[in-house]
Amino acid sequence: MATPPLSRSPLGIPKSRVRQLMAASIGNVVEWYDWYAYTFLAIYFSSQVFPSGAANSLVPLLSSFAVFAVGFFMRPLGGLLVGAFADRYGRKSAMTFTIVLMGAGSLLVGLTPTYEAVGVLAPIILTLARLVQGLSVGGEFAAATTFLVESAPPGRRGLFSSFQYVSTTIGQLLASGLAALLATALAESDMSSYGWRIPFVVGAVLSLVGLWIRKGADETSAVAEDIRRGDTERPKLFDFLRHHPRSAATIVGITVAGTVAYYTWTSFLPTYAQITVGFDKADSLQIGTISLVFFMILQPLLGMLSDRVGRRPMLIAFGLGFLVLPVPLLGMLTTSYGSLLAVQLVGMVFLGCFTSISAAVNSELFPTRVRAAGAGFPYSLTVALFGGTAPLIGTALQEAGNPGLFPWYMSALALVSTLVYVFVLRETKDQPLR
Repeated sequence: MATPPLSRSPLGIPKSRVRQLMAASIGNVVEWYDWYAYTFLAIYFSSQVFPSGAANSLVPLLSSFAVFAVGFFMRPLGGLLVGAFADRYGRKSAMTFTIVLMGAGSLLVGLTPTYEAVGVLAPIILTLARLVQGLSVGGEFAAATTFLVESAPPGRRGLFSSFQYVSTTIGQLLASGLAALLATALAESDMSSYGWRIPFVVGAVLSLVGLWIRKGADETSAVAEDIRRGDTERPKLFDFLRHHPRSAATIVGITVAGTVAYYTWTSFLPTYAQITVGFDKADSLQIGTISLVFFMILQPLLGMLSDRVGRRPMLIAFGLGFLVLPVPLLGMLTTSYGSLLAVQLVGMVFLGCFTSISAAVNSELFPTRVRAAGAGFPYSLTVALFGGTAPLIGTALQEAGNPGLFPWYMSALALVSTLVYVFVLRETKDQPLR
């Protein structure tokens, strides 16, 4: 008797693979909602948690972005430890751990007392919460991206990879959308006093939903086979660096421009417009939401394109775009609604050429045995050094009276990554996962 054909989705992907894709993506939505709520709401809670400077109203905001950057410095540790755990015991177990950790951090942010109530303990509690969330996000990237790429059918790794940022963007949309809704519905004084707490408490509840969904996922076949056999030597903590130093260094070069562009265009740009040209707070949140929808739609389209034309052409297009565009684009910002919207949308097109395939490119550089730690640690380290500090650098340059230097900083990093794309990176789209 003939074997019945596999049940497939409209895109021709077996439905079992689609279930894997959705399990990783839905949990990732919750993870990144919790992470990004901080950025969108910093403008409101900074004055509640940090003491104000007598002569400069930017001091609390600058302090909140410093904590944002501190949280990023836990991401390499998460990428290393959780990545190593995922390589030893499976991607599914690691993803379960990270979502619990993120929910706890989100709840702690939402319950942080004010500086007026407890003094210096308030910023200490907020910093602790961001450290927990940073550890979670670093581990999430290591486990979830490798899970996505390993779950992809042949010739679809770019498409599956793109759902890392589809789900990340949905999380951002939920965070920015709820922030915009609250900012519209509540007076600014109410937003600053209690309204900013609501999204963080919601995030903690959503983490429980994500935990339930992830428990239904299946381990990827290659990892499950290693665990079942039990006779394969478990990788040591730094085996990825010892045996694949070139791949680890390449990920740093690939990521350095992408992470600054990503956190600037998807998170910091509304705040940048507020502090440089006096853009309306509520309008900037609305524009951020619109541009994120556009960005999300681009991801699978560009991911499928990379499965046809390759990873290198996409990355080179991104690198050249951010080499020449930041200075003129950010120079276009005015208080006009259309100016900020145009700047965000144009940047999103080029940024999508990086984000849609980042997970695939990183995962394709390492064998299964050390893939999670190998892709997770150098990526998270680069994000911590450059992505996490982007809002801090942009705000500090504004405080110093030199906001025009920030786009030049972005272009300089784009030059570094473009050289890596052209002269170092090898095409990997047609190579089987090692």
